[in-house]
Amino acid sequence: MSILRKLLIGVPIGLVVAVLALAGLDWADRAYPPPLEQARIFSREVLDKDGQLLRAFATSDGVWRLKTTVVDVDRRFVEMLIAYEDQRFREHHGVDPLALGRAALQFITNGSVVSGASTLSMQVARLIEPRERRSLTAKLLQLARAIQIERRLSKEEILELYLSHAPYGGNLEGVRAASLAWFGKEPRRLSVAEAALLVALPQLPERRRPDRNLAAAEAARQRVLRRMAVARVIGEGEAERAAMTSIPKHRLQLPAYAAHLAEAALRKEPTALEHRTTLRRDIQRALEAVAREGAQRLGPKVSVAMVMADAKTGEIIGEVGSADYFDATRSGWIDMTRITRSPGSTLKPFIYGLAFEEGLVSQETIIEDRPADFFGYRPRNFDMSYQGDVSVRQALQLSLNVPAIRLLDAVGPARLMVRFRRAGVRPKLPQNEAPGLAIGLGGVGITLRDLVQLYASLANRGWPVRLGDGIEGNPGLIDGEPLLSTVATWQVADILSGVLPPAGSRQRGIAYKTGTSYGYRDAWSVGFDGRYVLGVWVGRPDNGTVPGLTGYGAAAPILFEGFAKAGVAITPLPDAPAGAIRLAQADLPIGQRRFSMTASGLPSTSIREAAPQIVFPPEGARVDLGATAGQEMMPLTLKLQGGRAPFRWLANGQPLPDVTRRRVSQWLPDGGGYSTLTVIDALGRASTVRVFVE
Repeated sequence: MSILRKLLIGVPIGLVVAVLALAGLDWADRAYPPPLEQARIFSREVLDKDGQLLRAFATSDGVWRLKTTVVDVDRRFVEMLIAYEDQRFREHHGVDPLALGRAALQFITNGSVVSGASTLSMQVARLIEPRERRSLTAKLLQLARAIQIERRLSKEEILELYLSHAPYGGNLEGVRAASLAWFGKEPRRLSVAEAALLVALPQLPERRRPDRNLAAAEAARQRVLRRMAVARVIGEGEAERAAMTSIPKHRLQLPAYAAHLAEAALRKEPTALEHRTTLRRDIQRALEAVAREGAQRLGPKVSVAMVMADAKTGEIIGEVGSADYFDATRSGWIDMTRITRSPGSTLKPFIYGLAFEEGLVSQETIIEDRPADFFGYRPRNFDMSYQGDVSVRQALQLSLNVPAIRLLDAVGPARLMVRFRRAGVRPKLPQNEAPGLAIGLGGVGITLRDLVQLYASLANRGWPVRLGDGIEGNPGLIDGEPLLSTVATWQVADILSGVLPPAGSRQRGIAYKTGTSYGYRDAWSVGFDGRYVLGVWVGRPDNGTVPGLTGYGAAAPILFEGFAKAGVAITPLPDAPAGAIRLAQADLPIGQRRFSMTASGLPSTSIREAAPQIVFPPEGARVDLGATAGQEMMPLTLKLQGGRAPFRWLANGQPLPDVTRRRVSQWLPDGGGYSTLTVIDALGRASTVRVFVE
């Protein structure tokens, strides 16, 4: 048979065989695809605002396998890995024929395996589909899987599977888990020595574990550094310098912060691999250390909870639910930032703020601290003593109980609760009870998180914000009216900034308040500067009594230490807004020089005149004075009925220039928007309306 005839017969047959072979391969590829879905099972991660790892959870089989992309790893490490393991990775299609030929020739020449021919694609195939026994059949299956993987994934995707699944000893898989465990850092900025060690370990991860066989680990790193292809990547002289670097001898714990929030994240989205929060890892780490050390100082069974937030945005930047999540003696698994407890005296600043806003008092107004009976309710001071006549400023700074209840009786407990609702906070009252005077001294339930949300309004010039950590609630401003006017807020902050720091702490430019609940069960301290607010709770999660536990003695030192170690720069408290002034007692209107109350809580009076009442403008009125039209503002006529002259008018807490005996006055606003107008008569009785100037 001629050659031409053979070709005419053989070529078609060969083509048919080739087509059938390819068809068979395609069928096998579709029928037996690689287990890529299973390869995408990773540890679930909880991250901070900047993407730093707060906490990771092992996979169901107990492995730390953190998803790793190429951008997560130092680029030099990637190049060293390719240079050492698979130099032609970017050219071949899963199998490197040159490497196979070299390995076969070395085996024939030496009678044993001198070098392998596994590509990174083949190693990925072995990692995602491990086989207990190594055999020729297993190797052929690995070759086939590598080709399948190359047909489905890009080179970068294959590389990322290796970076996520490479074994590093014990239950560590992937470069990120290894870098965190051996070096305590993410692999974005590995040194040459660190990168070389991580390139070497996956070949024999158990034999080369630095914590078990330091010499083997060092020798393996040296082999990587001596490889010529690697030397070209790292540059001249780098190998020698890297070889002199010590190797870590102990495995570190992976980051494990914000345990309670991390558990909440998993409950909320159990299938999500990544949970982003508003926390900042450095702040979280510092606060957890402060809480843990504080609880140890205070004794057994005592726990500490802390919440730190940005008062401008509402973002919670640090959240500690307990002193130690794993300490059973302190019931560490209970998140005490969410448990309702009695707030003690921590709500007093809002009573004073409302009194300032209503024009009932100024900072230097004299108020009595003497035994009083409010229809059977007889508040007593914490130390059972009384100061007599004190200024309002002193009364709040000393946290005296009787003056606070006098003011609360004047402004009304129900009105105070309404203000709390403006800030999105609803303290819990005893069942079927209306708000009473006891709420001023802790007769109401509130969580630490809600208490910090209230104080965030003070730090934000009276405007309420909703706290959120990205998992349980989203942060943001709350639409509506302010919790307190800007002037009243400044008055409260000015007073609280003058409270002496606890013993052993230095003044840090923060305003703060403490509180102690009945029976020494809860100690509180909440403080703020011009940007951040931090709240601290101390007590026993089982609600047991802790003899001698007080807010000033236990919680306040932790508050100051938290501000000091959180690493945030102290932002100065805001300057006094327009209309906010501190008048000496002698310069106050006669009616504000002394706040005098009857047993019923009403301003004392022995005269027949009715209390003053503003009749124009009425409450809630919108008055057009040309503010929105760009015209020159017109004055607003103010009218009142009743009261005893002379009268002092206040606009947004600022006294108008003249004290008048007339019941008709005028006020020229300095701009549009909501304004609060108050008139005080000679006996200290007041009337207030809120209007909107257009």
